[in-house]
Amino acid sequence: MGTRIRLAAVVVAALVVPVLAACAPGGDPAAGRVTGPPGTAPAVAPGTTGTVDLDGRPYELHVPAGYDPAEPVPLVVGLHRYASSAAELDSYLGLTAAADERGFLLALPEGTQGRGRMRFWNATAVCCNFERADVDDSGYLSRLVEQVAAAYPVSRAVVVGHSNGGYMAHRLACEHADQFSAIASLAGLMDGDPTRCLPAHPVSVVQIHGTADADVPYEGTRRGVDIAPSAPQTTASWARLDGCSDTPDDRARTLDLVEDLPGAETAVTAYPCPDGVRAELWTVEGGEHIPALTPAFTPAVLDLLLG
Repeated sequence: MGTRIRLAAVVVAALVVPVLAACAPGGDPAAGRVTGPPGTAPAVAPGTTGTVDLDGRPYELHVPAGYDPAEPVPLVVGLHRYASSAAELDSYLGLTAAADERGFLLALPEGTQGRGRMRFWNATAVCCNFERADVDDSGYLSRLVEQVAAAYPVSRAVVVGHSNGGYMAHRLACEHADQFSAIASLAGLMDGDPTRCLPAHPVSVVQIHGTADADVPYEGTRRGVDIAPSAPQTTASWARLDGCSDTPDDRARTLDLVEDLPGAETAVTAYPCPDGVRAELWTVEGGEHIPALTPAFTPAVLDLLLG
């Protein structure tokens, strides 16, 4: 059975073992890396972040302060944009601070390094495995969730992705709906081929996109013969896949999520959906590819993803 994650995952007895000290400059490069048996995530002390190896691709795992191993908590997976890093995404969205405040586990993996050491996720034909490297990020991120859930009681898993990470979030929702209950994509679109998205379960989706995004246009984009649909088309597709109404609710609300744009610049278009499912488009009027986000952005996204 998949990890949606209504599983009662086993908590390892070593859960309270403190994280090893970070590696000092010039020291053993393996020092500070938390390791464990295959299929499990080693213990990370509450309120700290540890580096966990998985298939030779380490990721950062943050266990929130005040974590109680007897209580299942959500897992949030953060996916960075093309040529960026997990640390940059964390700094941009303030995810570690939010994890401590809200009490969720946070996994921050890294994409594969391509030419020029540019990190990418193999998300869709449009973005961003430009060198056609033999990489299975969908499988890797699925195993990451399995590894964390084998060591911590996880109530559900959700994804927050920016740009290439947003594209990847859509792919995970399409291919691993048994594991991920919700995704948020900032400036990342779904695959233009509908046959590549056959989710086994409904997945809540919030698509956040600026109308002035020059890198991933709001109206959609193309690479050769492959396309990525527009932000409204992406959201409408998920509404259909999730069994929502074809017509969005006309009682739109607005949010103030970007520092350098006046007023409540973000219009929310929500589709009426079955209980427990959300399909929303947040249109940032005048928003660019990397908007200057207000402190309200991440809490608003997490409110939708985590309920």
